[in-house]
Amino acid sequence: MRILLSPSETKSIGGAGEPLELATLSLPSLNETRRTVADALVTMCTDDPGGARAVLGLSEKLAGEVQLDAQLWTSPTAPALTRYTGVLYDALDEGSMTGATRARAESRLWIGSALFGLVAADDPIPHYRLSAGTRLPGLGTLRAAWRPVLTAATARWEEDLVVDLRSGGYHHLGPVPGAVTVDVVTEYPDGSRKVVSHFSKHHKGLLARTLATSRAEMADLPSLLRVARRAGHTVEHTSQNGLTMVTTP
Repeated sequence: MRILLSPSETKSIGGAGEPLELATLSLPSLNETRRTVADALVTMCTDDPGGARAVLGLSEKLAGEVQLDAQLWTSPTAPALTRYTGVLYDALDEGSMTGATRARAESRLWIGSALFGLVAADDPIPHYRLSAGTRLPGLGTLRAAWRPVLTAATARWEEDLVVDLRSGGYHHLGPVPGAVTVDVVTEYPDGSRKVVSHFSKHHKGLLARTLATSRAEMADLPSLLRVARRAGHTVEHTSQNGLTMVTTP
């Protein structure tokens, strides 16, 4: 089973790992594109910090992120699961995982990335700032850069149960055919429903934790639904590979 998560704009700074070495990352077939994107980001942030801030969509308060991007190849690394922060990762609560629970989560969780394409939960990565919609000078769209290589890299997952919880921008970097997708809605007392936007991250984080840490082996939708429902999630099977997670106000 593989669970694909969106990254977060906010990330922890620092780390105890050695500087970035692409050979240590999972899915080595992505490394050529990883290097191309990383070099373009570092060059932009080194040669034109002011322009880089505009390209990255950063406020003056976040100008320090440009310097951190410029130091991408020399800054310390940390496991991806601890590098990303924010609403989804607060709900995932990796800090409370220990022993076998964490090992199961690390074997199942993957995180989408505008810089790295996809990384495994324990892949060592540095702090960086780059969004899926960014257009780097001389590179064009990240979707154009990533889609062919991500499609090829994940083609071998066709026999696995893949749960794609990535948001639209990261999903479009490299869709996985046949993956299970999850929409989150709020159901009100009158029976009406509304698609959840920001807090979708929270609920997807809770679902990801349930699935990632379960001792059950899930190889198909029925087994996934059993695990989710036993944990208290209200999840409906709404299309061939689509689920709807129903929450209350």
